[in-house]
Amino acid sequence: MQSRHSIAMPFKALALACAVSVAALASSVASAQSYPDPSERLNWTIAFGPGGGNDIMSRTIISILEKYDLYPGEIVAENRPGGSGAVGWGHLFNQAGNPYHISSTSGSFITTPLKADTPWGPTSFTPVALLAADDLILVVNRDSAIKDFDQWISQAKAQSPAVGGMGAVNVDFIIPTLLAEKAGYEFEYVSFNQQGELTTALLSGALDAMVVNPGEVSGLLESGDLRAIAFTGKKTPASLAGVPTLGEKGYEMNISAPRGIVLPPDAPKEAQEWWIATMKKVVETQEWAEYVKKHDLTENVLYGEEFSSFLAGIQNEFGRILKAKGVIQ
Repeated sequence: MQSRHSIAMPFKALALACAVSVAALASSVASAQSYPDPSERLNWTIAFGPGGGNDIMSRTIISILEKYDLYPGEIVAENRPGGSGAVGWGHLFNQAGNPYHISSTSGSFITTPLKADTPWGPTSFTPVALLAADDLILVVNRDSAIKDFDQWISQAKAQSPAVGGMGAVNVDFIIPTLLAEKAGYEFEYVSFNQQGELTTALLSGALDAMVVNPGEVSGLLESGDLRAIAFTGKKTPASLAGVPTLGEKGYEMNISAPRGIVLPPDAPKEAQEWWIATMKKVVETQEWAEYVKKHDLTENVLYGEEFSSFLAGIQNEFGRILKAKGVIQ
């Protein structure tokens, strides 16, 4: 017959195990509720090189977070260019479940997985916020004989031009491709992973033109080193007064790059909600308003699942266009 002592031992062990489990659960809940942990470094992946639109937006947001103490810990930005964004976003994808990694989106976030065999797509990540639409300009250098858009079309029909852009299959590629088709000319597209290299190629005469966000070359436009001949958005911003839209010239596109923020796949809900609340504060700052104005962006703000639905819809549209062009199967 078992003694009271021998019978009590399993109950004591069980009670201890339950206490440990409850403590672990409480610790887990407390940890989730205390996101972000000030001791954890935030790793901000920038999927392109320095100087491009993705880089500028990321560093602008980081500066706002730091200025207003919106993120309690250290933020480290790292440029991971390559494969039209595949390297950088692939790195983020591999951080599944880790709320201390984050990245910003662009047109390549949609188009790269359509063209390349990536294990991720735009809806694979945890959506935080769409912040703005990024329209582009078609520019030539100051030594070009082309002075306006009409001359561009005429010259392109006479001799196929070389046009540069960021990413192999990006909005930068889609827009000149559709324009060439509508206007009836052929062209060579040259892709770059870093904005500085793209701009240098145009300034050196290696390219006939490039498509670019106005803010990325605002200084060169002001100095006259570059000349804008068309704007891809619906309305030309004040800083580009006199530059026609493609729609005004009969070549309506309605295509722009989504500027947004995503976390890795399966990030904790608490982290997603924290970042949504924080980005709502960011877009209310004067610094953000100045960034949007300076870079001629169109504010288009969506949060969480609305952002995810937007990404799915725009991927379908881009896919339709690229399939029609024979770029993807």
